[in-house]
Amino acid sequence: MRLVLASNNAKKLAELRTLLAGAPVELVAQGALGIAEAEEPHATFVENALAKARHAARAAGGAALADDSG
Repeated sequence: MRLVLASNNAKKLAELRTLLAGAPVELVAQGALGIAEAEEPHATFVENALAKARHAARAAGGAALADDSG
């Protein structure tokens, strides 16, 4: 299964790949798919993470993972 990381942060990508090692998941950064960064207009980290994940999922046509740690 391909899972899009709604980020272009190489360190975050490497960390999540380590955490998902052994799982049947191919983690791909959104930039590798030509997906632009999402807007982050919300007041909370959770709302911004959801906005980023939804944006990447729509653009990729599949599942996406995001966080917003400020």
